[in-house]
Amino acid sequence: MVEKKKWLPRWFYQLASPRWCFQICGKLLPGFSVAALVLLLGGMVWALLFAPADYQQGNSFRIIYLHVPSAILAQSCYMLMAVAGAIGLIWKMKVADMVAKSCAPIGATMAVLALLTGAIWGKPTWGSWWVWDARLTSMLILLFLYLGVMALNSAIESESTAAQASAVLSLVGLVNIPIIKYSVEWWNTLHQPATFKLTERPAMPADMWVPLLVMVVGFYCFFAVTLMLRLRNEILRRERRSGWVRDLLLSK
Repeated sequence: MVEKKKWLPRWFYQLASPRWCFQICGKLLPGFSVAALVLLLGGMVWALLFAPADYQQGNSFRIIYLHVPSAILAQSCYMLMAVAGAIGLIWKMKVADMVAKSCAPIGATMAVLALLTGAIWGKPTWGSWWVWDARLTSMLILLFLYLGVMALNSAIESESTAAQASAVLSLVGLVNIPIIKYSVEWWNTLHQPATFKLTERPAMPADMWVPLLVMVVGFYCFFAVTLMLRLRNEILRRERRSGWVRDLLLSK
C-alpha cells in the first residue's frame, strides 16, 4: 500500500491505480495525437518551404528542425524516467515503475535520432561525421544509459527488482544531464551554444526559430502519445489477471 501524505495532491494517489491511469491515458490520447500530427506536419512544411536559408550554412541548417527537438526530448525523457523511478523507489508505485520502463525505448530512439541528425549536420559544417566533442560524447553516454536501463529491465526476471535496479541507474545517470546542457560553456567545443535560452532572446530571426519552436512542441506531443500507448500496453500486460482487464477484453 502507498502510505498517504496529506501534502500530496489527490491525483498523485490516483496515478497509483493502474486502472485509473489506463483510463485517463485513453481519454488524453486523441487530443495529443491530433496536436502532434498538426504541429509536426505544420512545423515541417514551414521549416522546409518557408523558413529562409542560413547565410553561412545554406539549406543544410534545416536539419536543426529534427536535431534540436530530438536532443531536447532525449534529455527530458531521461529526467522523467529518473523521476518516475525515484517515485517507484520511495512510494512503491507500480505505475511509476511502468512509466520509467516505458520511457527508456522512447528516449533511446530520440538519442539515436539526435546523434544521427547531428552527424548529418556535422559533415558539411565540420567536415566530419563524428568528433569527440563534449556535447556529442555526453549525448552518446546518454544513449548508453538508456540501453543500460533497457538491458536491466530485460535481464532481471523479477519486475520489482528490475524496476529498482533501473531506477538506481537512472538516478546515477542524472549527473550527465547538466554535462550535456553546459558542456558548450564549460569546455572549448565545436558544438554551437543552445538555440533556446530562457534568459536570452534567440540569436536567429523569428521566421527561423518560430517553426523550430513548433517542432519542439510537436515532438513533446508525439512523446506523450507514444508514452501513453506504451504505458497502456504495459498496464494490460502486468494487470492481465485483474478482473477489470478481463472485463475490458470481453467487452471488445
